[in-house]
Amino acid sequence: MGLAKTEEEWATRASAFLKAKMKEADVTYADLAKRLRKHGLKETEAGITMKLKRGTFSAIFFLACIAALELEQVVLEEI
Repeated sequence: MGLAKTEEEWATRASAFLKAKMKEADVTYADLAKRLRKHGLKETEAGITMKLKRGTFSAIFFLACIAALELEQVVLEEI
């Protein structure tokens, strides 16, 4: 598939990546909100839902989600 070529494509792929990893880990939006609190982010279930639906979120949010989902590595080609 290769790397994304536009900002919109990056946003769509990053959102889809997080949703897929949540599904693999059987983590709900509410669960993710609880896990993110342990990493210093105050997110609500609704807030997470909207961020992932829009595909617009900060790198901080993305990295905190990776930590909260306990992912050891992220391969760009998977996004």
